[in-house]
Amino acid sequence: MQYILMDYVAEAGWPKLTKAEQEHWLGAYIAYVEAMSKAGVLRGSTGLQPTSAATTVRVANGKTQVLDGPYADTKEQLGGFHIIDVADLDAAISWAARCPTALHGIVEVRPLSEVKLTELLQQIRASDADPPH
Repeated sequence: MQYILMDYVAEAGWPKLTKAEQEHWLGAYIAYVEAMSKAGVLRGSTGLQPTSAATTVRVANGKTQVLDGPYADTKEQLGGFHIIDVADLDAAISWAARCPTALHGIVEVRPLSEVKLTELLQQIRASDADPPH
């Protein structure tokens, strides 16, 4: 089953680290990603640019609204993610616990949907065809 491990960090803390601390953490992340790759569980992994580069889009009353910045103003920001393919939630949690983010931030583990949108639409349409009991 595939899971996404989302790394939430206080992005304001990164510039406050010394060069040696930044090198330490980058080395830890590189080793973590390499371990997932060697184990054959990694399907994708990337970091995100700072929230200052984010744009939020919503449509209200038929009009597109575009706002600078992230959707939510929070203590921790989504800094990156990893998509893994493992046997079960326990295995996903085990990989999340090994993530360097878990030492200074939060790693959210969430299963990816295995249902394709077209399959979901078919299920909804089929449920409409079922007579009430």
